[in-house]
Amino acid sequence: MSESTVAPINKNEVLKQAIPTLAGNIAATLADTSVDRFSDDDTQFTKFHGIYQQDDRDLRKSAKKYMMMIRSRIPGGVMTGKQWIVFDDLATAYGNNTLRVTTRQCIQFHGVLKSGLGPLIKRINESLLSTLAACGDVNRNVTASPTPATTMAREEVYADSLRTAYALAPTTKAYHSIWIDNVQLNLEDPANKNFVDPLYGQTYLPRKFKISFVVPPVNDMDLFTNDLGFIAIVENDKLIGYNVAVGGGMGRSHGQVQTFPRLADVIGFIAPESVIEVAKAVLTTFRDFGDRTNRKHARFKYVVEERGVDWVRAEISRRSGIPFAPERAYKFTTTGDLYGWHRGVDGKKFLTLFVETGRVKDVAGRAQKTALREIALKFPHVEFRLSANQNVIIAGVPDGDQAAITALLASHGVPVENQASVLHAASMACPALPTCGLALAESERMLPGLLDRIGKLTGELGLGSEEIIIRSTGCPNGCARPYTAEVAFVGKAPGRYQLWIGGSATGTRLNRVFKDVVKDPEIENELRPLLTRWRDQRLAGERFGDFSARVILPELAQTAAANPPPA
Repeated sequence: MSESTVAPINKNEVLKQAIPTLAGNIAATLADTSVDRFSDDDTQFTKFHGIYQQDDRDLRKSAKKYMMMIRSRIPGGVMTGKQWIVFDDLATAYGNNTLRVTTRQCIQFHGVLKSGLGPLIKRINESLLSTLAACGDVNRNVTASPTPATTMAREEVYADSLRTAYALAPTTKAYHSIWIDNVQLNLEDPANKNFVDPLYGQTYLPRKFKISFVVPPVNDMDLFTNDLGFIAIVENDKLIGYNVAVGGGMGRSHGQVQTFPRLADVIGFIAPESVIEVAKAVLTTFRDFGDRTNRKHARFKYVVEERGVDWVRAEISRRSGIPFAPERAYKFTTTGDLYGWHRGVDGKKFLTLFVETGRVKDVAGRAQKTALREIALKFPHVEFRLSANQNVIIAGVPDGDQAAITALLASHGVPVENQASVLHAASMACPALPTCGLALAESERMLPGLLDRIGKLTGELGLGSEEIIIRSTGCPNGCARPYTAEVAFVGKAPGRYQLWIGGSATGTRLNRVFKDVVKDPEIENELRPLLTRWRDQRLAGERFGDFSARVILPELAQTAAANPPPA
């Protein structure tokens, strides 16, 4: 390809190159009370600081009301009671009085006005957490299995996730300058103008990058959907190393076949002490070979897909100086959380609470937000752990506190047993409308009611006790990991969804499109014959996703092959 035909880098790359500190004019805009929003260019920089500028799409016909979504960075999803209280205070004072638990073990604040950004982010930092690199073209929050039920080695894995998060954090001074000191960096200062991050370089990564740690047999992080995954290999309750997986990712675009979800490939085994060097090598391989011309094609999964697993393994080994040993044996049995009270391997109790679509809030008869705040106040020694399934775990509970916590929750209408139907408990949804600018259809506001409708259908068919992992997103970007679900609804237009089926309960198989467009009122009619066939034709104990992959999707492929579209 001649120089004249090389595709130009995209606008985001130009912006990062021009202001490598990521400061933009954020501090100046914060200080200007006459404006309620950031410039379009600065909205690209605010993402690196954990901020998405949005507007209430329910109000667009009358007037645009700008507001911010702020995403925290909480490595491994672990918070103290004091930190939970801070976040609860901030949601009440500056947000919409809810806390949104994300699929990356973070908390998001919604509905924050520009005037509330400064005090909110400063208090998060004072609590010893952060929003830096929660968004943007950097390594995002590092996730790690939160449930203390399986092995003491989980603490070693969590420690490695923290080390990785700190080692891969960007080093720009702009974040501290803006949010702690309230000072606009001098962009003409040569030290700022020529700043180069020692790991990320001057222009950071082509797109976002995600890392996760899991402890088999539970794949509660959906590890294979990450750019980089570490699968803990434990023997005799001791961590001996990790299988390394690379090249996963969910995002795609409707009608663009060159974009697709992909599961990561396992490339070998490493010792625990090699984690940081391998992580840096994977990240810099993406930095140097990722597509900087087309952001829809800029994820690391496309580097792995197009250059091949063998090339990627060799490049990572060359950069890290660490050879990969053969993959060690492991097995996943579930991606789900362990609801209710259980005893951890540390001898203390833990409680997993279901959070509908990840939204911690108070509603009539169920004041979950207030209840969790009171637990943090009255039992300051417990930990709050966030799950990648958008739930909250209260961990480190002495036996003597269990009854009191159960009673406190009950007094606010929050049960600890039979917390949700089998379908609700296995579900996830992205926020979508009215806040997400990318949403094409409803998701969070739609899914609970849809699950009730599907639950009625499964009950009629004698399948009411069967778990089916159902996820929804308002667009194809995949924030609620729809493409590993047994059933997924992916927004295409208002009230219209793609229907995907065939994922696995272990997060080890992608689903596929069953129907390109289904109108919301027609969903039960589409599912009824599929569920009926599953009931009547499945193997013993066969889940819906497995039956779909074994029977329904192959039939669909045969029909498509026999009836190709006209040339």
